[in-house]
Amino acid sequence: QVQLVESGGGLVQAGGSLRLTCAASGSSFEIKLIGWYRQAPGKQRESVAIINSVDSTNYADSVKGRFTISRDNAKNTVYLQMNSMKPEDTAVYYCYCLATSSTMRSYWGQGTQVTVSS
Repeated sequence: QVQLVESGGGLVQAGGSLRLTCAASGSSFEIKLIGWYRQAPGKQRESVAIINSVDSTNYADSVKGRFTISRDNAKNTVYLQMNSMKPEDTAVYYCYCLATSSTMRSYWGQGTQVTVSS
């Protein structure tokens, strides 16, 4: 089993910045890829940014050039630096990972609210 704990959400004005952190914990696991999804009210959950085990990244078109994902393998932690934020970035942000423990499966964090005011 893998547990994901997010932190760093909050309220920010348009044009501002926030950094989300997700710490993974558990026993004898290997993360294949890890990243962030978000879900705004009335909308489907969407991928925001993902990073894999060789540090290849993938971003949603809507955040390219504004958000940066990074990871600290020693700490099993992933970060999402969000700059030049827009009201449309308002959503609950979920940490996600695909990991091998006893079997390979997906794991989700509990979510953290990000609100961008105009």
